[in-house]
Amino acid sequence: MKKIVKTMIILASILVIAMASVVLFMALSPQFGGHPTQKQQLIYNQSPQHRDGKFANMGDVKMEMTGKKFWAMIKEQFNVHPNATPSQAPQPIAMDPAELLQNNGDFRLFWFGHSSFLIQTNGKNILIDPMLGQSASPVPFIGVKRFNKEMPIEIEQLPAIDLVLISHDHYDHLDYQSIKRLKDKTKAFYTPLGVGTHLRAWGVHSAHITELDWWQHAQLDELSFTCTPAQHFSGRGKWFSDQASTLWCSWVIQTPEKKVFFSGDSGYGPHFKTIGKKYGPFDLALMECGQYNELWKEIHMMPEETILAAEDIKAQIVMPIHWGAFKLSMHDWLDPITRASAKANETGLPVITPRIGEGLVLNGEIPATTQWWEERRKEPMVTVNK
Repeated sequence: MKKIVKTMIILASILVIAMASVVLFMALSPQFGGHPTQKQQLIYNQSPQHRDGKFANMGDVKMEMTGKKFWAMIKEQFNVHPNATPSQAPQPIAMDPAELLQNNGDFRLFWFGHSSFLIQTNGKNILIDPMLGQSASPVPFIGVKRFNKEMPIEIEQLPAIDLVLISHDHYDHLDYQSIKRLKDKTKAFYTPLGVGTHLRAWGVHSAHITELDWWQHAQLDELSFTCTPAQHFSGRGKWFSDQASTLWCSWVIQTPEKKVFFSGDSGYGPHFKTIGKKYGPFDLALMECGQYNELWKEIHMMPEETILAAEDIKAQIVMPIHWGAFKLSMHDWLDPITRASAKANETGLPVITPRIGEGLVLNGEIPATTQWWEERRKEPMVTVNK
């Protein structure tokens, strides 16, 4: 009996230590971001999008995970999913730091995979959702890992950044380590309401942060940036109390010559047509198409809806994004681009599919890209159980 009691005491002690470690990590780790001051919270409370103490979607659309839907999601997590990750990581094209310094006014676009971009235009360097780290998780060594271990370029090799645009505070869009490496070489950060709280906690000076509500815009010399609606949610998971405590958005980027739309994360909804009426047509739409599932289609578009959304905003060209870097859902890793491209072929909407790191120039013609992802279908499948 004494041995049993001793064993139970040891196990209970281990459990208490483990729980205490988790609590301390949640409380002290900078990965989770910051909390707004009382003054900042009063500003957020005045937003039309802030209701009952939380930010909300147009029409109060929510992702409900109750009853049968909840159990269906749990079951999905334990199903076998062939080819959810590539057998070999996509090989990025190396970006030349010297070439990036030759920012001569052309609208140039570089994709880092997922939803991260470098845009060079009118002599400015703009980063969008710069998740340039290896793990989309607060715990890097056990979290969701990037397919490719090598990036097209290291942050330290990038030219000075004039502006970082952030769509929302999820880990696959707002990365603590990336911001820490970028903050000293970046002049300004534009975010939706509340996200600046995380940046300030990570050492970004308040004078360099501009927080916008939906339909508000900011000017950087001859460039205009408008914070527009998305149908999503927010939260970095700290005690689950921060859910919807910051706003999420899409972005309209306007130069004297070009107009580009960046969707951020969003389910399909009427906001796309509203944006199209107010700001369309667009020369290019960077539109999410990956990490989808019928169980959460309220907050992530199905690939066919990606093309419908691009048509709604009156895009002349669409680039499907939010795929090719991380496994955050259970579908074949090539399904998003395959299905979106097939739908675009039906509608006649031009699609571009650059490789990670490949530079494109938007000069009035459709940039030439290859369907490089089709080559990957010949590779052996990888079976993933989660």
